Amino acid sequence: MLKPRPWFNFGLRSSHLHPTFSSSLSFRCSANRAPKSSQAAAKDYTPPELSESSGFVQKVLFVPPGVSPDEVTEEMVLPGSNIVLGPYAGDAKVKEVDFVKSSNRAKDCPKDGRPEFAMLGRSNVGKSSLINFLVRKKDVALTSKKPGKTQLINHFLINKSWYIVDLPGYGLAFFLIQLTYIYSFANAPESARMDWSSFTKGYFLNRETLVSVLLLVDASVPPQKIDLDCANWLGRNNIPMTFVFTKCDKMKGGKGKRPYENIRDYQELIRENYRHHPPWIMTSTVTGLGRDELLLHMSQLRNYWDNE
Repeated sequence: MLKPRPWFNFGLRSSHLHPTFSSSLSFRCSANRAPKSSQAAAKDYTPPELSESSGFVQKVLFVPPGVSPDEVTEEMVLPGSNIVLGPYAGDAKVKEVDFVKSSNRAKDCPKDGRPEFAMLGRSNVGKSSLINFLVRKKDVALTSKKPGKTQLINHFLINKSWYIVDLPGYGLAFFLIQLTYIYSFANAPESARMDWSSFTKGYFLNRETLVSVLLLVDASVPPQKIDLDCANWLGRNNIPMTFVFTKCDKMKGGKGKRPYENIRDYQELIRENYRHHPPWIMTSTVTGLGRDELLLHMSQLRNYWDNE
């Protein structure tokens, strides 16, 4: 089991995330601090003033190590997120990226002790595109119009010091994983036990170098139960995670909700079920929204992990 991280103290309120929606939760985006390419996506947000209550700050914002809730100001919150920037944030530039290896079992993953961030999400969420977006290279991770191309655990070494890990997108396999939780591992079909051992139990529960899971969620569609189930499973197992909302520039169909409305619905669901809000951030590989901010967030988690 992963050792508990000081930044992962959100705590589930209940064992299940409820499929009920509300639009009452406001969330933060400092639009005036966003890059020009991101202003269009951020224009719908008006950041409310921070409450003077440190309890409010702890429940709604992600306050990283080294920051007291009483010290948080609006200027410290990264645009398009609930993430407070703290003293552990450092050099977030990606200067070099190298593909290291693909593994079909967790025990075959690199054993050099370098910290890593795992990318997880539905098979059509834009995971490979986000990896290419972060490292500013078009063909580092395989992208395809046909989802589900990632079938192995892929390690990419960044600046020769830390990893981005591309995991298989979940879909039917995740429902098989849920069977192993509900009906017990021993009674699950052999195929489900194999998927669970190789890609979920073996990696997430035993990977000591895992700093955080980046749980990718498609902001162009309403909240999906499979994403909430995945977040619930990670929460039950005390695995650190950050919600990364993708496709924040898009809107499905002519009558669908805008991305910020879908994100607001997600926030309400999360707020109802976690004592403290996990970190979340908006991104768009089209407009550039969230790239620098996400890398800064990863840097402060990574630097704290290195000094732990």
